[in-house]
Amino acid sequence: MYYVYVIRSEVDGRFYVGISENPEKRLGQHNKGMKFSTKGYRPWKLFFTEEFESRMEARNREVYLKSGVGKEFIKRKWSGSSVE
Repeated sequence: MYYVYVIRSEVDGRFYVGISENPEKRLGQHNKGMKFSTKGYRPWKLFFTEEFESRMEARNREVYLKSGVGKEFIKRKWSGSSVE
């Protein structure tokens, strides 16, 4: 299984979208500063994940979530959540 995950910076509220076979482990790597693009915005918290059968399906969803429309979807999901 492959997962598309969205994490949120607890520093400035930005979101990051990625793919992993183990989102919890990947979150740990982000929080340890092992990814240059997210290192400066630690700590990160897992916002949501979506599960896919194939890497191609997950990649297509990742591309969508990184698009303008996908970013708006994430923002709407955030505004409707009870997590702050």
